[in-house]
Amino acid sequence: MSTSETRVRPRRAGNTTAAKKATASRKNATGSKKDPARLPAKSPARAMPAASKRTPKAASKTTSRAAPKKAPAKTPRKRVKPDLGQDVYARLHGAVTTALEDLKARDTREIDVRGKTSVTDLIVVTSGTSTRHVKSIADEVVRSAKKIGLPPIGVEGQREAEWVLVDLGDIVVHVMLPRTREFYGLERLWTVGDEDHPEMLAG
Repeated sequence: MSTSETRVRPRRAGNTTAAKKATASRKNATGSKKDPARLPAKSPARAMPAASKRTPKAASKTTSRAAPKKAPAKTPRKRVKPDLGQDVYARLHGAVTTALEDLKARDTREIDVRGKTSVTDLIVVTSGTSTRHVKSIADEVVRSAKKIGLPPIGVEGQREAEWVLVDLGDIVVHVMLPRTREFYGLERLWTVGDEDHPEMLAG
């Protein structure tokens, strides 16, 4: 029994060693075959630049967002004296005259300033007996102008009401207290030297 066992064991050991060597050689062969196949498969995926696909999209977004910024900015328009026709001018003049008569304005004077200034064509200077009267006259002028669809460009001096200016474009109305009117002398300012020195009154 001992002799047969000693004989069989070397054979089993030899078979086991041979099997291990065969398995190792197969693993090596399999590993050597898989490595070359894996490397080419991974290398192209890593070589592809991920940013290259996103670059055009980012550029398109930048272009679309930048487009509104190039739009021309709006520029404020300068306020100029409206160019009224003869019929409209006549209606405006009639509305002013009626308002002054209805409110019993005093010492009304009209000064034609065409050719002397580009601001207006006619200056109307009139007086009220008190600050309340002055304000009432100016308010009536504004109301009458609005009724015919020609609201004033601006109104100044309503708070103190010693001198209220109503700018109607082609016609500018000055409603003043007598003492204020005498102090500033608008009539003298726009009429003195009309014949002797017309260049002094150029606007």
